[in-house]
Amino acid sequence: MKKTDIRLRNQVLYQVFVRNHSEAGSFQAVIDDLDRIQRLGVDIVYLLPIHPIGEKNRKGTLGSPYSIQDYRKISPDLGTMEDFKRLIAETHRRKMKLMIDVVYNHTSRDSFLLKTHPEWFYKNTSGAFANRVGEWWDVTDFDYTKDKALWIELADILKSYAQLGIDGFRCDVASLVPVEFWLYARKVVAKVNRKVIWLSESVHGGFCKYIRDCGFAAASEAEIYEAFDMAYDYDAYPYFEDYLHGKRPLREYLESLKRQDEIYPANYVKMKYADNHDTERLAKLVQNDPAKFKNWLSFLFFQKGAMMLYAGVEYASDVRPDLFEKDVFVRHGDVSLFVQKLAKLKKKPVFSQGIYDVKIPSVDGVAYVVYRLEGEEWHGIFNVGGVKGKLNVDLPDGSYANLLSRSRVKVADSRIALTDEPIIVRIVKSKEAA
Repeated sequence: MKKTDIRLRNQVLYQVFVRNHSEAGSFQAVIDDLDRIQRLGVDIVYLLPIHPIGEKNRKGTLGSPYSIQDYRKISPDLGTMEDFKRLIAETHRRKMKLMIDVVYNHTSRDSFLLKTHPEWFYKNTSGAFANRVGEWWDVTDFDYTKDKALWIELADILKSYAQLGIDGFRCDVASLVPVEFWLYARKVVAKVNRKVIWLSESVHGGFCKYIRDCGFAAASEAEIYEAFDMAYDYDAYPYFEDYLHGKRPLREYLESLKRQDEIYPANYVKMKYADNHDTERLAKLVQNDPAKFKNWLSFLFFQKGAMMLYAGVEYASDVRPDLFEKDVFVRHGDVSLFVQKLAKLKKKPVFSQGIYDVKIPSVDGVAYVVYRLEGEEWHGIFNVGGVKGKLNVDLPDGSYANLLSRSRVKVADSRIALTDEPIIVRIVKSKEAA
């Protein structure tokens, strides 16, 4: 959006799957954990869908939270509406915001709206209720071309949650819902709260093309920014994933990050993440290598955009919780203090306002990023590949403090020796900053 505040790039989100966040799997259990979450440096707590789950064609024992039966109700498995209101209040009391998941591409196959307004739903060539993506057989899709009454109802639901105090909406597969609807919904919600944050789960480029090739509409990432403040990083994520699977060099991922600065609006905000409920855990992707894990986590925080932590990443969890069963996230170690340090740095104005320069080092496996703002420079060097040797840097020769550790970084002949430590140094007016 043209009015999006670039200071959203300084925000840290924390993704909570309420059912699998604790053994209790309740709103109260999340409330009990808010102090710890706050200490991580979190600004926005984001909840996966909180509504009743459909029973028809249910996947697994408990079903997907993205197969929603009734948007206006709270899942009794998580608590009551009063419990939910307490969670909102307790989150706000700790100076954090609360964001909820919005699933407006589809509903469960036994949803309240399907029963009461079947005319609002998509039908296939056989005249049967269906979904456009084959593997999502537990849901059925809306058809936004049929009746504007659908738009009015869905926007009114969002307005009601904004009235409760919800601060943001993360919109599931937002690219498959008309951009015009999102623009309309923003106007409706703005009557209650103009500061609500809109986050798009825009889709992978290949998936966007696939949907279009099937004859359906799908918004590109650039189109998404017409209506949203932030968007997922799925345009770059395949390059990140392929590097970790040994399918591409790191330079292709770095080039994809440079490209974001070239093709999106000047005030674009990407939401970076180490992992989320749909992806493999970062710890698993790096084979539980502590040095690579810390380098990647540091590099992701250092990139241009907000940062999201999926619950468990602060414990180096290498297991993605099952979406359809009870499966509390596991804890292997505790890197919470390291996360706190990264989150504190993320709040610096340079990371939202500074000139962002992604370097392409001659040695593959090392990421090098520089920010510049009013004579201040921040250099981030991240040895995500565990590379040995030396790296050319744009720093004057000398000794610098690594802000992520107590070590010193020595630059000689415009080169540094690579170690397994992530490095962030700050200089002011070309002089070393203590």
